[in-house]
Amino acid sequence: MRYSITYPMHTHPYHPDLVSGSGVAAIAAAAEAAGFDGFGFTDHPAPSQRWLDAGGHDALDPFVAMAFAAAHTTTLRLVPNIVVLPYRNPFVVAKSGASLDLLSAGRFTLAVGVGYLKREFAALGVSYDERAALFDEALEVIRGIWTTDDYSFEGTNFSARGITAHPRPAASPHPPIWIGGNTSAARARVAKHGDGWCPFAAPAGLAKTAGTAAMDSLDALAAGIEDLRARLSAAGRDPGGIDIVFNNFEGGNPGGDDFNAGAYLAGVDKLAALGVTWLHVTLPGDSLAHALEAIEKFGETVIAA
Repeated sequence: MRYSITYPMHTHPYHPDLVSGSGVAAIAAAAEAAGFDGFGFTDHPAPSQRWLDAGGHDALDPFVAMAFAAAHTTTLRLVPNIVVLPYRNPFVVAKSGASLDLLSAGRFTLAVGVGYLKREFAALGVSYDERAALFDEALEVIRGIWTTDDYSFEGTNFSARGITAHPRPAASPHPPIWIGGNTSAARARVAKHGDGWCPFAAPAGLAKTAGTAAMDSLDALAAGIEDLRARLSAAGRDPGGIDIVFNNFEGGNPGGDDFNAGAYLAGVDKLAALGVTWLHVTLPGDSLAHALEAIEKFGETVIAA
């Protein structure tokens, strides 16, 4: 099992100690020292005040922040949670990702999702209703431009003729692409384009808000994994070569007074038996000191065990 964290900007307003170069460097370095495998940032370039007031959170630009973290680490993978792919032209995403992968010596994973915040789409001038079509075309474009010279693409939203974009990523044939979402459509995209599936724990209420399917039990996750494996086999792909990322329902969150490492490890065993290969770990975001304390404790009581 591998463990990944997202930078703990969970609220609006955020704790000021977290939004500094020294804060990002400290958490990234601590995560690497504790044995974490992945580290990333969320993607909200234009959140609405209404969403923030309802429990949303602020965010750093994920590519800028991951590049900063890369400069202060040597082994930690850079895994955003997640890049909302329709927000950006795919050639721009491919350039940012290739640059980050090259400068970090092949440590970048492009984790992407369709997105769900209508006002953010509107602010960015992107059609919310066309987001799925934009997403699918972008996936094809990114893989194409990362691996092909004199690349051409004719789609509904993007038209390119004879494009060559160097330098290429360090990873061969390209950085892994993880696709987020709980729906059958997300799993179909993994079977066609992806190297990993990133569902997330979501009771019915959260799932409705995020425009995805509920995922509130191990049984639901197991059913999704079974469906994904069937789709991969039908596409002639090895299901064993695909990463599956999830949360742990057991043991609580590091930094919480009720965190139970033994229960957490029992949950890890159950998830590993289902085929989960990466676990997303939630850090406290009330202060830099508390986040660092939680990272160290998790490393000692879970990762080292």
